[in-house]
Amino acid sequence: MNSLFDLTGRTIVVVGGAGYLGGPLCEAFAQYGASLVVASRNVARCRALAEELSAKYKIAALGERVDILDTDSIRLLFRTASERFGKIDALVNNAYSSVFGSVETMTDELWDRGIQGTAGGAFRCVREVLPYMLNRQYGKIINIASMYGVMAPNPELYGGDSRIGSPACYGAGKAAVIQLTKYIAAYYGRRGILANCISPGPFPHQNVQENRDFMTALGEKTMLGRFGRPEELMGAAVFLASDASSYITGQNLCVDGGATSW
Repeated sequence: MNSLFDLTGRTIVVVGGAGYLGGPLCEAFAQYGASLVVASRNVARCRALAEELSAKYKIAALGERVDILDTDSIRLLFRTASERFGKIDALVNNAYSSVFGSVETMTDELWDRGIQGTAGGAFRCVREVLPYMLNRQYGKIINIASMYGVMAPNPELYGGDSRIGSPACYGAGKAAVIQLTKYIAAYYGRRGILANCISPGPFPHQNVQENRDFMTALGEKTMLGRFGRPEELMGAAVFLASDASSYITGQNLCVDGGATSW
């Protein structure tokens, strides 16, 4: 069974790899032996994490800058990864850039920014990595979506203007990411590309966790009665990146404590 999950010799690019959820994802891949490219707009954090994981797990790791709104930046990232490691086995799309506001107050510009920072960024990364994967007839694409790409946020929890963090463009964009994943799986599966989603449930950032009343209410919306810990995404990510999921594509794995299954 261990060999099924072994990532030794694999190169994984994690876009949005140095953040609250991205860091544990990178650590999970490193634990199982993958070579890593950790990328986000904050190159200093990416390089620091890459150095830490390289020293801790004796793997090769790079920290690189990428802006998911900039195609040239994305192209440079994949070119760098390919030149350094000779191949790209898996892409994890974890980065997003969103905005806040209610439907009544959101301008066209803000809406477009929200969609581009979710679905648009994922699309650009997938489009630019595909040639590297198709050249080898092998690749795994793991898009990080959200439970709010599957269900609507409860306004009693978040409030009518969604200022805590769930504007309409976020859920719409994440739903588009799920559909994009299915599309890639359908059109490229016979060319060696597997595409799947992970939809995290409530994994609130540390600053949100300071609001204890909100956190209690958030946890109660799940079947397990609590919010998730970042490390609880690690198993799903390793599973989808490894040979253990060699016959799984086009799926959306909700890691949500049962929140979407009520």
